[in-house]
Amino acid sequence: MKKNVRFGLLLSAAALLVAGCGSPGAPVDPAPVSTVERPQPANAAVETDVEGGGSSQQECDPTASLAPDGSIPAGSTMDEIRDRGYLIAGVDQNTFLFGFRNPTTGMLEGFDIDIVKEIANEIFGDPNAVQFRAISSAQRIPVLQDGTVDIVARTFSITCERLKDINFSTVYYVAGQRVLVDENSPVQGIGDLGDKRVCATKSSTSLRNIVAADPKPVPVSVDDWSDCLVMLQQGQVDAVSTDDTILAGMAEQDPTVKIVGDRFTDEYYGIGIPQENDDMVRFVNAVLERVRGGLWQASYDRWLRARLGQSAPPAPNYR
Repeated sequence: MKKNVRFGLLLSAAALLVAGCGSPGAPVDPAPVSTVERPQPANAAVETDVEGGGSSQQECDPTASLAPDGSIPAGSTMDEIRDRGYLIAGVDQNTFLFGFRNPTTGMLEGFDIDIVKEIANEIFGDPNAVQFRAISSAQRIPVLQDGTVDIVARTFSITCERLKDINFSTVYYVAGQRVLVDENSPVQGIGDLGDKRVCATKSSTSLRNIVAADPKPVPVSVDDWSDCLVMLQQGQVDAVSTDDTILAGMAEQDPTVKIVGDRFTDEYYGIGIPQENDDMVRFVNAVLERVRGGLWQASYDRWLRARLGQSAPPAPNYR
């Protein structure tokens, strides 16, 4: 009896062993592998309903501003700013050479930042009495309209359309739109970019000028110019097109890109000011008069001359 039990147990163990060594069944197919697209910057989009024209079609003289007055009367906009203790300025922190954050010091630097500091210095006797607000291109007009900032200095082109919503100082810099491409690109200018993806920031005159180009490129909009450079580096756009000043900063950061073609627009940079603050417009124009006497050239030579060559401050135009 014991022998039969042992024999039966051995048979059961053998059966289990055979079952354990049996076929595992058909292999499971691995997940399909395909090329992974690099993520695009937040809010990047192909634009389909932007009206062309940009700064090339003007219905007024956008360069004409109010005559300068450097005084600070009691109750004026400048007097209220002085009582607060600091100027609030909307600026860029991503455009190398014009408005960018120095990675070593954490401080904002660039040509536009120098202009803002001179305005603060004229009000307070202290160029650092400024609270900088980093804003996108699309935020430039809204932050002036809702009073978030006192001024905007952010490679801000004066146009007749914008003058319906805000005010501007005299022109303190004249830029021109060109094209940035990979160093190996055969593109020679905006005329070679028909049906090609070209990047610019939302609500910029550059985007509208791209839409108006012939043959027509495919306009791609982003929040900041640094996003355009990233998309070009990743092959997600064929070119970036905006003011040569901004492109110079990109080329300074990345030696594998190049600026091509002639200027095909004139972009008149001004300091944006709330529409109702005529006294601030006159005050800023007085500051710019002084800046043109030497500080303008020193700032230009520091930030831009190596990339853009010799230049001089534009003459003011008063109405």
